[in-house]
Amino acid sequence: MSSLSLEIRREISLIIDRRGRVLTVSVSDAGATELPPISVAENRLSGFHIVHTHPKGGALSKGDLSSLFLNRLDAVVALEVRPDGLPGNAHLAHLTPPNAVLEEEDWRIFPPQNVQSLEEYDLGGQVSALEREFAQFASLREAKKDVERAILVQVDQGEIDAEERLQELTELAKTAGAVVAYSELVFRGTLKPGTLVGMGKLAELTSKAYHLDCDLLIFGQELSPAQGREIEAVTGLKVLDRTQLILDIFALHASGQESSLQVELAQLRYMKPRLLGQGHVLSKIGGSGSAGGSGGVIGTRGPGETKLEMDRRRINDRITELEQEIEKISERREERRKSRSRNRVPTIGIVGYTNAGKSTLLNSLIHATPDRAVLAENKLFATLRPTSRKSWLPGIGEVIFSDTVGFIRDLPKDLQRAFKATLEELADSDILLHLVDVASSGLETRVQSVERILRDLEIDHMPMVMVLNKADLCDPDLLMREQLRYDAYAVSAATGMGLDELKGALTRALLEQGTPMRDPNYRYLEGNLAGSMTEVMPWGDLGGTRADLHS
Repeated sequence: MSSLSLEIRREISLIIDRRGRVLTVSVSDAGATELPPISVAENRLSGFHIVHTHPKGGALSKGDLSSLFLNRLDAVVALEVRPDGLPGNAHLAHLTPPNAVLEEEDWRIFPPQNVQSLEEYDLGGQVSALEREFAQFASLREAKKDVERAILVQVDQGEIDAEERLQELTELAKTAGAVVAYSELVFRGTLKPGTLVGMGKLAELTSKAYHLDCDLLIFGQELSPAQGREIEAVTGLKVLDRTQLILDIFALHASGQESSLQVELAQLRYMKPRLLGQGHVLSKIGGSGSAGGSGGVIGTRGPGETKLEMDRRRINDRITELEQEIEKISERREERRKSRSRNRVPTIGIVGYTNAGKSTLLNSLIHATPDRAVLAENKLFATLRPTSRKSWLPGIGEVIFSDTVGFIRDLPKDLQRAFKATLEELADSDILLHLVDVASSGLETRVQSVERILRDLEIDHMPMVMVLNKADLCDPDLLMREQLRYDAYAVSAATGMGLDELKGALTRALLEQGTPMRDPNYRYLEGNLAGSMTEVMPWGDLGGTRADLHS
């Protein structure tokens, strides 16, 4: 090997199995050597080691060590080539068991030694000892593991909101039930076609997962099917993108019939184009059973073009069936809307970014008892089903508050289409209440995301009352600036702060839209402009002047 490597001035690599058989010979370094198919259990090594030459001398390269680590090789050896063609020093390394406490390297590198001394190295004994340690670590890990541990990656291509996107990805992962062990913002001017972030960064992330006991890698960008397969092959980790994560969250939280059907429909639409070229079929859509009870509709056995065609046909049939069921539900919802219209009950649609506190506000506005309360959790997409509740507004009387699914920036197209019919109910509202979380960063971006979706639904022209929620958690100066900026009302849905002023604002907005006054305990004052409605005041409740009311 040494003599030939000197002659051609190239590195030569051998792949050798545990019986000492040479499986392949290639003109490449260890990092570029193509390995046989490897299926390695968590407590085992691959069963192969690489011996290769360094015709220019030098120790093990970064590519050598990455190949050792990523492929779980038994060992890697680099032989320096002397000017006379004889082998010089040998450089040897093997993996070490994970130890996050000591923060050790992923490998142990031995001091340089001559080739003859390698005969004294007991590779078989070393491999057996390592695999015992790996097995012990795996059993301890299994015993204490009850949730998936995840590493998050958000690629920054110069966006001003990259940090906010990483923070939102963190909240999405937590909502899905993962423990976020590590997150990183990776800057790249251009994305790598196959691996998105490059092989070097994937090696770093795999090392992090190795030490932090993680088995899940989540990207903030949508991955193509080829990218997902490539990254999984390189890292050995389960790989999800933001779209899959959101779909999983929707499947987890879908409880009503319509939301369950819509989530399953979105999942099938997402998975359908990803069947092409896959050697396994729908192995990741088993969770759709929780979203529609149809997880067993699509087979998961074996590869093959015939099987793929069968799966495509079944998916198409199921998509058609789901679309028909959702259409029937939409028709029933339309009948309910017509009934409300005949009864002339004013409707207020609550919209806002996910986790802005819409459900909490709805519960506060209707003074909800346990049997009427809407689920309110500090999680993204805690509620997916549109919920309507009757309540009472001073000066108006009975009204209906309609809570909607939370909005989010760059909502996956499949979910946009699935929930569009649900959100179209907002068009029948008399006014919209846009709720914003003023205590979290990125307020402007979230407001713009909601406004963009309202434009897509062609209802951005509707009368709207802007409300800043969680005011009790916000800096007072910032709160005042945002109130002036958006002409908004400040409330705390959790404590009740500002709710009386909000009810008055909603009453005024409804009266301005021509809603008749039904509460005899209220009167309105005419303003300077003929016929304009300027204030609604309860007898004995809100005495004083208009200036007092505004303050």
